[in-house]
Amino acid sequence: MIVGVMVLDLLLENTHTLKEKRHILSSLKEKLCNRFNISLIESDYQDLWQKTQIAISIVSNSKMMCDKIFNQIEDFIFSNYSIQLINLRKEYI
Repeated sequence: MIVGVMVLDLLLENTHTLKEKRHILSSLKEKLCNRFNISLIESDYQDLWQKTQIAISIVSNSKMMCDKIFNQIEDFIFSNYSIQLINLRKEYI
């Protein structure tokens, strides 16, 4: 069993308030969790309105499967939301 964790630092380009940020993150979290069966939290920058950090975890049988799902998640985020990637880290346990 492999546990994969991906941490993304993101810049939300079209937000001007924390309320807008929360709306976008709520939508993103709901869609990703339903589509990919993952766990997701906002792990940092809760008080900033244009920047966020999300942590996503997956449990799988192989590292290759985790990578495949992580790549699909990245594609989904950047094709459906106006979000810019600042930093990305992946860990496997």
